[in-house]
Amino acid sequence: MHFVNAKSILNSHGINIYRGCSHGCVYCDSRSKCYQFAHDFEDIEVKQNAPQLLEEALRKKRKRCMIGTGSMCDPYIPAEKELRLTRRCLEIIDRHNFGAAVLTKSDLVLRDLDLLARINNKTKAVVQMTLTTADDELCKIIEPGVCPTNRRAEVLQACKEAGIPTVVWLAPLLPFINDTQENIDGIIDYCVRAGVRAIIAFGIGLTLRDGNREYFYAALDRAAARDQRFVGLKERYITTFGSSYQASSPNARPLWEQLCRLCKDNNIMLGVESVFKWIEEFPDKDPEQPELF
Repeated sequence: MHFVNAKSILNSHGINIYRGCSHGCVYCDSRSKCYQFAHDFEDIEVKQNAPQLLEEALRKKRKRCMIGTGSMCDPYIPAEKELRLTRRCLEIIDRHNFGAAVLTKSDLVLRDLDLLARINNKTKAVVQMTLTTADDELCKIIEPGVCPTNRRAEVLQACKEAGIPTVVWLAPLLPFINDTQENIDGIIDYCVRAGVRAIIAFGIGLTLRDGNREYFYAALDRAAARDQRFVGLKERYITTFGSSYQASSPNARPLWEQLCRLCKDNNIMLGVESVFKWIEEFPDKDPEQPELF
């Protein structure tokens, strides 16, 4: 980990306090060379002046809006427990009466549930949680540095109890690994029980760009040494997808139809543009005016 003083923090309506990650997810697109990391991905860059920059940026903004974080790097990496930069930024968002949308795989977000609930009571807060597999043992292999799926489901349930709306990122569904009807059924079951408002899914598959493709293939080899399900998988990917950017599941169509049906039956919004639009919608209410009823 290394610390820097950033020149700016707010890009459109989003902030990334950290650059890099220690979760070790085998499929992470943020490792791609197109993002031009000048340091090792695990050598996390900490924008130590992020709160000061955000304070200045929000003070100058003429129109309040939703402020998102987590699009590139998780705002709740383990170091956040001590650094508390994400919490300080949420406090600034709260003080200026903006909205907040956080995307994470970590249960550390529960530490800030009080703050997110306060923001949501005044304006709007959305907690987004990535769920890729209902199998906790598989989760430990493909997302080794973060809490398992059942714990993330507990986070979603806690948000429900706090009145905070939630969105699940059901991505990626890895061909030959977690692209199964059973897995989709299991994840949707978690979502239904937690009252999840919407699901973001980018089809049934994953993207493999230069940088993350090499890491993914090396991770498949490492996984093969401990789990029979991964033996020969790297070779199968190379044979099936070559150097393609998009690696779609051979069962993409029936699985997508199943996902759509389950979401419709359970009144869960499904999509990308429509869900992003809902997340970004800022409520038309005055946070300074108390509700009468």
